[in-house]
Amino acid sequence: MQTAFNVIQIIVSVSLALVILLQVKGGGLGGIFGQADSVYRTKRGVEKRLFQMTIGLAVVFVIVSIISLKVA
Repeated sequence: MQTAFNVIQIIVSVSLALVILLQVKGGGLGGIFGQADSVYRTKRGVEKRLFQMTIGLAVVFVIVSIISLKVA
């Protein structure tokens, strides 16, 4: 059972990292290290979906981590 939770946690963590990396757009390396944009925009379309997926995957990661601790 613990092995299944470990595999799920690895899959969720890799997915979370990929979704976070997909959100970095433009700005070169400055965007990766937190350089602020000079223009405020609202999230639309794919950008909004990626943002929602990031939140969802983070919540799933925390839940799987807590369950994994309880099972062990």
